Amino acid sequence: MKVVIVDDEPAMLLAMKRLLSTMEDVELVGSFQNAAEALGFVQENDVELAFLDIKIAGDDGLELAHSLRSIRGKLDIVFTTSHSEFAIQAYDVYPLDYMVKPVSRKRLAQTITQAASRQNASSHHTGDLTSNRLSVRGLGCFEVSSKQEGTVRWISKKSMELFAYLLINHSRSTSKIRILEDIFPDMPLKNAETYLRTAVYQLRKVLSPHGLKEVVISAQEQYRVDLDQADVDFIQFEQHAKALSEINASNVAMAIELEKQFAGDLFDDKSFEWAAVERERLAIIYDSLAKRLASWLLDQKRFREAQQIARRIVARNEFEEESNLLLLKILGAMGDRQSISSYYEHYTQLLFDELGLQPSEEFLQIYKLYQ
Repeated sequence: MKVVIVDDEPAMLLAMKRLLSTMEDVELVGSFQNAAEALGFVQENDVELAFLDIKIAGDDGLELAHSLRSIRGKLDIVFTTSHSEFAIQAYDVYPLDYMVKPVSRKRLAQTITQAASRQNASSHHTGDLTSNRLSVRGLGCFEVSSKQEGTVRWISKKSMELFAYLLINHSRSTSKIRILEDIFPDMPLKNAETYLRTAVYQLRKVLSPHGLKEVVISAQEQYRVDLDQADVDFIQFEQHAKALSEINASNVAMAIELEKQFAGDLFDDKSFEWAAVERERLAIIYDSLAKRLASWLLDQKRFREAQQIARRIVARNEFEEESNLLLLKILGAMGDRQSISSYYEHYTQLLFDELGLQPSEEFLQIYKLYQ
């Protein structure tokens, strides 16, 4: 069994390494003191069991658990921490176990045995497990499908909207009252409650042929979705973008691929008013990633790639000066004076016609620099 440990305490890492080295059929393949390193490793390597501290210096262990599960749905999570008050929150990500430090060899052995038993049972299931996974595209559209049954055919628009809403709130349970306010805002309460129950029923019914009837979980007037068997593009995009805090030669290929994956704004073809804040937040994450990537490519004299990305950023917001400055610098570095002049004139005219403004002094100085 391939195992990783994530803990910001060197003493705890050492103790866990020593304990795991005495366990049969256990291979410690990685130990990390921060979330980014752990995520990067699990993206590239097969891991079956992860021991995580809930409070990692500068990182959130619960968020890391969600991220790891989104990458490897069958990964078992074990929390090892001195913060016992987080136990209830920890179980929101369905961990295999929760152990309070210090961890004894006997207690660890029980957990290893439990993990091995669960994975052995899983390996004996018939059929292709990957065919039971939902694929959710929310960037630029909203499409849900599985290899097993193809595209999900919604019974009603509200059942589709409810699923999208629960995906947005995937990290927590959402109260019935909140859902009614957001999805059925103009409907009398009793009617809205009836429609919600119907939408939940319809949602479970359309997901049932995909083998995922239990994805929607409700208890004590709280609702959430279990994403263990779902790959959601906008969730994965955010997780990977946050892991790329700095663009460098070792991760630029990943950054380029990630930038391409942002096919458009969240649920771009749907008019979900409750998604506006999340849509804007993801757009900001994309813009930050794309600008950093284009700037790095510019520094490396990879001008054409930098220009393509910069033009995509500008197309999203034609008036945003930082993006236009970046594109102007790239055109200048390429030495294409005709393109520089043409672009400067276009941007100047656009600002004046639409906003009655002139370019900033900085924009003008950069333009003159490359003339």
